[in-house]
Amino acid sequence: MRKLVAGKLHGIHVTEANLNYHGSITLDPDHCEQAGILPMEFVEIWNKNSGARISTYVILGERGSRCCILNGAAARTCQPGDQIIICNSVYLDESQLTSLKPKVLTFDENNHVVDRLSYSVSVGPDGRYAFDILDHANTALPIPLKVTRG
Repeated sequence: MRKLVAGKLHGIHVTEANLNYHGSITLDPDHCEQAGILPMEFVEIWNKNSGARISTYVILGERGSRCCILNGAAARTCQPGDQIIICNSVYLDESQLTSLKPKVLTFDENNHVVDRLSYSVSVGPDGRYAFDILDHANTALPIPLKVTRG
């Protein structure tokens, strides 16, 4: 079993940091549903501004609010306005890798969704892995690095 990316909120902006809450990250249910992130699911959070990396669980905020609120101890790692990446994961056997299509949302400064993407791994006739980023129409986007299995 391998731990693999299942979904990602890429470049969402922190709207609030609430130190006096029990903990977790509060997210807009619309964003979670589109990326396949569940309430109470553990996620990794990477702060693009500071480089901080933490793990916490998701609670749902107000639908349509575009909120991204770090609570409790997590509030010490991010400030309002910081751009972060939130990633959930799944454990799969390597044989299932090509069936996994993680959903990735990207955001503007007001946490409106800019792009709906997915990741795709395929195996070529030579037995090597190839990685593509697909847009919502399943069209491969140019990526700066093609990763292959040797």
